[in-house]
Amino acid sequence: MGAMVAQESEVKQGLSFQLEGDIGLVVFNQVDEPVNTLSPPTGAAFAALLDRAEKDAAVKALVFISGKKDSFVAGAKIDFLQTIKTAAEATATSRDGQRVFDRLEAFPKPVVAAIHGACLGGGLEWALACHYRIATDSPKTTIGLPEVQLGLLPGAGGTQRLPALIGAQAALDLILAGKTVKPSKAKRLGIVDEVVPVPILREVALRRARELVDGTLKVERSHGQGLKAVAQQGKKGGLGGLLMGLANKEMWTEVALEDNPLGRKVLFDQAKKQLRKKTRGKFPAPEKALEAIRVGLESGRAAGLEAEARLFGELVVSDVSKRLVEIFFATTALKKENGTDKADVKARPVKKVGVLGGGLMGGGIAYVSSALQGVPVRVKDKDDAGVGRALKQVQGIFEERVKRRSLTSREAAAKMALVTGGTDYSGFKNVDVVIEAVFEDLTLKRRILGEVEAVTREDCIFASNTSSIPITQLAEGARRPAQIIGMHYFSPVHKMPLLEIITHKGTADWVTATCVEIGKKQGKTVIVVNDGPGFYTSRILAPYMNEAAYLLAEGADIAELDRALVEFGFPVGPITLLDEVGIDVAQKVAPIMEAAFGKRIAAPKAFDKVVADGRLGRKNKKGFYTYDGKKKEVDTSVYELLPHGRERKHLDAQEMAERCALQMVNEAVRCLGEGILRSARDGDVGAIFGLGFPAFLGGPFRYADSLGPAELLRRLEHYHDKYGERFEPAPALVEKVKAGGKFYPG
Repeated sequence: MGAMVAQESEVKQGLSFQLEGDIGLVVFNQVDEPVNTLSPPTGAAFAALLDRAEKDAAVKALVFISGKKDSFVAGAKIDFLQTIKTAAEATATSRDGQRVFDRLEAFPKPVVAAIHGACLGGGLEWALACHYRIATDSPKTTIGLPEVQLGLLPGAGGTQRLPALIGAQAALDLILAGKTVKPSKAKRLGIVDEVVPVPILREVALRRARELVDGTLKVERSHGQGLKAVAQQGKKGGLGGLLMGLANKEMWTEVALEDNPLGRKVLFDQAKKQLRKKTRGKFPAPEKALEAIRVGLESGRAAGLEAEARLFGELVVSDVSKRLVEIFFATTALKKENGTDKADVKARPVKKVGVLGGGLMGGGIAYVSSALQGVPVRVKDKDDAGVGRALKQVQGIFEERVKRRSLTSREAAAKMALVTGGTDYSGFKNVDVVIEAVFEDLTLKRRILGEVEAVTREDCIFASNTSSIPITQLAEGARRPAQIIGMHYFSPVHKMPLLEIITHKGTADWVTATCVEIGKKQGKTVIVVNDGPGFYTSRILAPYMNEAAYLLAEGADIAELDRALVEFGFPVGPITLLDEVGIDVAQKVAPIMEAAFGKRIAAPKAFDKVVADGRLGRKNKKGFYTYDGKKKEVDTSVYELLPHGRERKHLDAQEMAERCALQMVNEAVRCLGEGILRSARDGDVGAIFGLGFPAFLGGPFRYADSLGPAELLRRLEHYHDKYGERFEPAPALVEKVKAGGKFYPG
């Protein structure tokens, strides 16, 4: 240890100091925390450490490194942000952070950031203020400013430093979408100066610090490397690609983008236009981040920092940010749970997975099991063609990842080798879990279950990827009913984030915990629900889709109906969704739901002629929309199969959206009241991640609370009087209103 040691306040914030020769090594390792985060006390302790290091003649340079195994700094302490009550308070917090990193950037001695693991948000802002940045080549190392995903913007100088370092265009692409990049991409962009293997990070960082001190290392950077990298990415699309294609790529030079007022105006006007197109004004954070970057480029860093702090303050106390932060905490809590009421229940090891069915779902499940869970997978289908389709699908996803450089060819080949297939049960003798993804037919599923139980070990789990058939019915007559469970994936499996696990009354706790752990390893957000027809997500989707069908039967225009729900906040409209899912699939699920819940949830007959006409949707390129390779638009010939024919009515967009959305919310409340859901939290997570319920509204239950349960009841009663029993308010809602409470405490 050198003469300088960390003070008590610094140690309390996880900062330690030691002298390595003449280089001060600052290790950040917050005690009893899984990751390092930033807060005002951390910033104050860090600033004090800088002051003493500057005065200590024995310290010639500094190296900052994390003491965590796989995390540098994960960002701001979100819990602290939740305690902020006013925009002025949040703005002051932003200014404090800016001052600390300004102090770091102006530090008269060389400063090196040694990055391993997550370097996100405030963590990257910290690193950007350093004079040299080294990252490890580990897949655990991710770099970015993802604040917009929480309804915020970088508030400690990130909107100013990143554009100054890599150019406005590359910075816009990262900040406005909240993207993270791998170390190799960060190096190409110019965010980091060097990428090294994990074991030598500390050694190289200390060496570079000494080289900066003695002048043998000169840091020379230009925006060009950042612009060049985003130009290559632009070929793939996205905001960066869009902006690169505004005119001839050659004319978009750094001067045109940043120093030329006309070039800047075109750049920012187009960026704002595209943001509006994507967010429809529902997510203010990207637009405010864009504004902070624009002010900095036009009026200088001081003005840019002031704009950043002011806009950060506005966002922290906004309803949208509050809802997105609540979702963040909900998903974080789910990661720590095992899906049962008993915290001590342990998941059993899963070393091999069997998948039944080689369709889109089976192939997707095989991919996430091999690529993300990392275990061997055996796929069975009834014929070689089916097996071939599954293997081809998995191969295609790997090839796409190689193309996007998220995997090397060698890594993809190694993971692909984990997937094998056949037309019989060879290879299933030692599987730990069988995931069935065959046709939605109870008789077929029961027959396959019997075959699986005859050839697998006594402790093998059987999980059905069903979207509507009750798991209790599937388990009836099974040899091992305690090991029967539902694992409802969403299509496309490799992209959709939710996994809905369904337990029946006899499902063993260890089975639930094991399947929850499988889902987590597959990269899924997992909710566990109790059994019932349609479970949770399919059940609340049914009345939503039914209401859209009723609207079409009343004469609504297809495009106007879809647009109304997109304006409400759903990613796609209900009729577009019907085409994507398959009109025939919806037709098969409808009788199951009606048999369980009666006329209240009965589908209208409006689509009978559509199905009879052979229209399945996108899969046979014949549905409500055209799929001829040109611009997708409504296939007007479908109107002849609907009530009112081609004569469409102009219905009120807000009422169309509300009728559909309130059906989903009301059914979600029923599910909570009937015990299908374990909590309102799980209901919100399931609706957002599984069905695209608007995240900025927080999910059905947060939305109900924001309206007020009494107002929700009033609106449902209005529609009940107008349209009948399908709008009958959920008993749990009536009880909630009588009790004067809300679905969330506080």
